[in-house]
Amino acid sequence: MNDTPQRPGRRTTPAASAKRNSRGLLRRSRRGHAPPTADPGHPRDPGHTRGADASDLASQRLDTYSRHTEHEAGRLRRQAAAGRIFVPSAVTILAICAGLTALRSTLNGHIDLALALVVAAAVLDALDGRVARMMNAATRMGAEIDSLADVINFGVVPGGIVYLALTGDLGSTDVAWIFVLVYVCAIVLRLARFNTLLDDEDAPAYTKEFFVGVPAPAAAILVLLPVGLHEQFGSGWWTSGTAVGIWMVVVAALAVSRVPTASTKATKVPPSALALLLVGVAVTAALLLTYPYVLMLVLIVAYLAHIPFAWRNQRWVAARPEQWDARPSERRAERRADRAVSGGRRRRRPSVSRSHARLGLRRPGHTSPNDPTDSH
Repeated sequence: MNDTPQRPGRRTTPAASAKRNSRGLLRRSRRGHAPPTADPGHPRDPGHTRGADASDLASQRLDTYSRHTEHEAGRLRRQAAAGRIFVPSAVTILAICAGLTALRSTLNGHIDLALALVVAAAVLDALDGRVARMMNAATRMGAEIDSLADVINFGVVPGGIVYLALTGDLGSTDVAWIFVLVYVCAIVLRLARFNTLLDDEDAPAYTKEFFVGVPAPAAAILVLLPVGLHEQFGSGWWTSGTAVGIWMVVVAALAVSRVPTASTKATKVPPSALALLLVGVAVTAALLLTYPYVLMLVLIVAYLAHIPFAWRNQRWVAARPEQWDARPSERRAERRADRAVSGGRRRRRPSVSRSHARLGLRRPGHTSPNDPTDSH
């Protein structure tokens, strides 16, 4: 029988004993008394376990941070790419809005505003491609949107403006509508050919300096010439149905033809001509603000006058394969050297006509290798 007095009403259970022991261990560890541990290096050694857990935790945190950084960088790259794609596409959409608003202005009788909006659409069309190349955001979708915008702005809209603005002078509206359809279809075919030529990777480098046919923006300005003449000089033979129809057919033929025209993409202004260029810009701005339709007529005449020179330059380069990959400045130097050697005259290859060949005639001083009268 145990004589040790016990407190009445309090029983000791195994769970309570374990709890008191854990509290004791905790108090001793706080006082600096470490609990009994296993041998160092043992798998159950707390120090060994804590070191392993700390290294694993550090590696896990590093991996998590790396994954988060990569994810954030990828998200920023995607946002930047989306922003780059958005800007040139937005410029193209603005061009479409300007072209369609030009039709509405024509219906309301505001011809001046309609022509200004067509010019604005042409300027925006020239900018969207350059912006895409500068931002490295050229995509297939952007190219398709640009082609559709060209069909609307430089095909449908100019044809509609000519039809709506000159309805009272064209006579038969049915015949006039046929000419409008011919022009619009020609622009569609011209743009389709342009897109196929872009995929030709084997084309020589000099082909980038020339357009095949009149480009769509230039064709739009050309076909609006009767409208500009009507606004500047009133009605006349230039606004008759016959003259307008013939002019639209001529512009459509130039658009689908293979006549080379100069491309401004490869044009570089030398520093010596910069002052003259600025004077030209000032004169153009003055005419635009005072006599816009006279400026339109001057630009159209100048553009048509450049076509023979562009055709001659293209033929000169195409006949000399060694100049295909040369820069334009090098080709100009070569042409100047050729003119200097020939004394300013074109050097022609000596040719013998068929009649001379049949009759056996020859030029004075010229001997044939098979001539029996040759003294050699």
